[in-house]
Amino acid sequence: TRRCVAAALLVWAFACGATARGPGDTPLEPAPTGPADAAAGELDAELYQWHAQLTSVTQRHGDFRSPYQGANSLRSSEPAMETVDLTLYLGVRLWRGAQFYVNPEIDQGYGLSNTLGVAGFTSGEAYKVGNWQPYYRMARVFVRQTFALAEDSHHVDSAANQLAGAEPDQRITLTVGKFSVGDLFDNNAYAHDPRADFLNWAVIDAGAFDYAADAWGYTIGAAMEWTRGDWTLRGGYFAMSTEPNGESLDTTFAQNFQVAEVERRFRWRGRPGAWRLLGFVDRGHFGRYQDALDQVAGSAEVPELARVRQGATKAGWAANVEQEVADGIGLFARISASNGAVQAIEFTEINRSLAVGASVQGGRWGRPDDAWGLAGVINGLSAPARAYFAAGGIGILIGDGQLAHYRSEQVLETYYSWQLHRAWHLSADFQYVAHPAYNADRGPVRVFGLRVHADY
Repeated sequence: TRRCVAAALLVWAFACGATARGPGDTPLEPAPTGPADAAAGELDAELYQWHAQLTSVTQRHGDFRSPYQGANSLRSSEPAMETVDLTLYLGVRLWRGAQFYVNPEIDQGYGLSNTLGVAGFTSGEAYKVGNWQPYYRMARVFVRQTFALAEDSHHVDSAANQLAGAEPDQRITLTVGKFSVGDLFDNNAYAHDPRADFLNWAVIDAGAFDYAADAWGYTIGAAMEWTRGDWTLRGGYFAMSTEPNGESLDTTFAQNFQVAEVERRFRWRGRPGAWRLLGFVDRGHFGRYQDALDQVAGSAEVPELARVRQGATKAGWAANVEQEVADGIGLFARISASNGAVQAIEFTEINRSLAVGASVQGGRWGRPDDAWGLAGVINGLSAPARAYFAAGGIGILIGDGQLAHYRSEQVLETYYSWQLHRAWHLSADFQYVAHPAYNADRGPVRVFGLRVHADY
């Protein structure tokens, strides 16, 4: 029944002709306009909007070498797995500069091996919880208030969670409510949207960026952005989950996440580019790898992080850069690192990560709305984390029961996205994973994916 409702909703959206655009269509350096144009933009401003999206991702891997496996291992042989999500984006203008958005969503399905066994997991559309029966949840509920610092402005088009109208060139923007930290931080025009570009977790996000989130990737909190010319400075304060990788959030904010990021937009040889640098701190009840090892020292017991949780702090940083180098060709890179003494809390077991890649628009071969991408990732673990997993410990995403031969986890991903219709895209994706979960005894793994995406 819910699938029928979802299909009916999308047909209705198509018939109404609502328009949307992907994150890559947002200009890096919007052209400023004068006060008269700003006034015209206010007259043309949307009072309310709705958009919708549907994404289905199916993945399957071939059989691979696996002399053993543990509770959190990628299974050496399993059937194809599918995830489906349908999102409705509703927005309304409240008063001058204020907008309110809600995103109800229906989800279904599982990632490969129940989204376990690879630190840089293979699908950004797979959550750490799943269900074969469709289920409803409210993904986002937030208010955005913009304060103009000068008269000049530019026009922004209607898009998901973006009302059309005039936006001040110099502004302070406050966002409060439930949303994803990734909605505002660690953005990248070429690799940040698993519904449109790459799928691997460590490509679309900085691998060591252990940001606040429930098991679905959302949290509650507030973020403030100050934009002046080509610079944006943003910071945020968010609630952590009540326990690592948990489904509920600590609404008291006793366990909290703080992040600050600086962004610089520029033009290199007349082509747009940007760099971003962020730092973050997690504060809460976390386990330390060495404490878990010390607790079972001299015994045959397996270390458990849950038994040694206490007040702790985990800090880290991430940087990314993007640059158009020719018409329709963009390059990007991400590098990140975090405190390796403390367990992975919300994201995944990665203490350092480097990702590089390229994106090419299909206009170069007469298909302007197609895209091809290629990326490579190297993920690493800290020494305490290696010792913990070698002793049989289990993390939030990985744990083969042993780790006798550690190697960096290496991922190569490529995708091609075809535009089937103005609102529909079909993507083929391939990932080659060497040393899944840092284990040289297992793999390599070849993952084949098919993605269907529609937005209105």
